[in-house]
Amino acid sequence: MADSLKTRVGRVIAGGMHALMDRIEDQAPEAMMEQAIREADAVVDDVRLELGLVSANRHLAQQQHAALNGQHEKLVIQIDQALSQSREDLARAAVARQLDIEAQIPVLEATLAEHARQEHELQGYVAALLAKKREMDDALAEFRKSRAAAAATAPTGGNAGGSAAEHRIGSATDAFDRIYARQTGLSGTARSTSLQQAAQLKELDDLVRQNKIAERMAQLKVGKA
Repeated sequence: MADSLKTRVGRVIAGGMHALMDRIEDQAPEAMMEQAIREADAVVDDVRLELGLVSANRHLAQQQHAALNGQHEKLVIQIDQALSQSREDLARAAVARQLDIEAQIPVLEATLAEHARQEHELQGYVAALLAKKREMDDALAEFRKSRAAAAATAPTGGNAGGSAAEHRIGSATDAFDRIYARQTGLSGTARSTSLQQAAQLKELDDLVRQNKIAERMAQLKVGKA
């Protein structure tokens, strides 16, 4: 497979909708996601086209290999017949043809092996690309669903200003969650849980401190009584 096509396959497989979203938050994300899926479709078509060409060439090489083997076996019989009739000249010509065939067969076998390798590689690329495209389709569907849900629950009328502010806050929170996940390997939920736990622990520390202060004050009062 040509290096340029390999590069395109690698770019589609290595890329991901979530990575794409990180780069295009302010650039019509749905349109960009659709474009990425179209690019995946185009690469699948190109790989399938090359797979078809490789398969056709392998079939032709197989036919030629079988034909040469058939000729070689036929020449064995013809050489025996020529020698039995003292036609050494004919036997010599047949032997010369045999040698030509024997020189070609290893090359054809190497070609067949290479075609088989390329076929296997291209089939793997097609399978990987189709799996990636399904992942991208699912991500786009989830994105559209989330946008539709957000639009359905968004306040209307006089609260439009508040809705815009809430949307900006939500966008900032989502962006923070993505950055947090990339840097820590934890999800936004884990972050929320850890922040909640931290707040509760702080409250517990304050409570313990207030109890200690109360106990000390009680001891002081008893000492002065």
